[in-house]
Amino acid sequence: MEKILFTWSGGKDSALALYELQKSRQFEVAALITTLTTDYQRVSMHGVRNALLNQQVESLGLPLEMIQISKDFSNEEYEAKISAMFKLYREKGVSSVAFGDIFLEDLRTYREDSLAKAGLKGLFPLWKRDTEELALKFIELGFKAVISCVDSELLDRSFAGRVFDKKFLSELPESVDPCGENGEFHSFVFDGPIFRERISYEGGNVVLRNNRFYYCDLLPVDQG
Repeated sequence: MEKILFTWSGGKDSALALYELQKSRQFEVAALITTLTTDYQRVSMHGVRNALLNQQVESLGLPLEMIQISKDFSNEEYEAKISAMFKLYREKGVSSVAFGDIFLEDLRTYREDSLAKAGLKGLFPLWKRDTEELALKFIELGFKAVISCVDSELLDRSFAGRVFDKKFLSELPESVDPCGENGEFHSFVFDGPIFRERISYEGGNVVLRNNRFYYCDLLPVDQG
């Protein structure tokens, strides 16, 4: 089996991409990589608490590597840290890094150029697939996700904190991609076929950050 790294955001596209790779039985995931904003101890852009990320990873049964960045990080800071991570795992026999990207060509080019410098290839299991079909497949497979962040320039505040289901999809404006591939929204997956156990959470306050992004604070629930 080919040893790979998997870029894990904790959201629905990551979960579906990981499901597809595991289903193929061609790959061994050496580790998940997640970018964490150190100042907040939350998953970057998604705004999900580190505690919930750790519960996800424990339920997946896979190792986690965190790229810690500052809230005012530069591209140079991020690239230096991710390059060091790629080099470390290349020496451990990893040959590819997988992503949940669907159709953003410039982002894929950026990723592949970065990987090539480290002698690695990119895997994109969801690439160019219809986003409406992917969204419905995610739901029909039994995955469960909640919207953790919305871009107020593209989507109304009321969508933050909602469960990603067929009702949610039916109420999205036509201009919004069903998978939020243009950054319209981000999600946190709390159940599904790749997890050993459901992750429990409570929805907290919805707050506006940077005068643009509405975040729903998802609170861990003690299952003890």
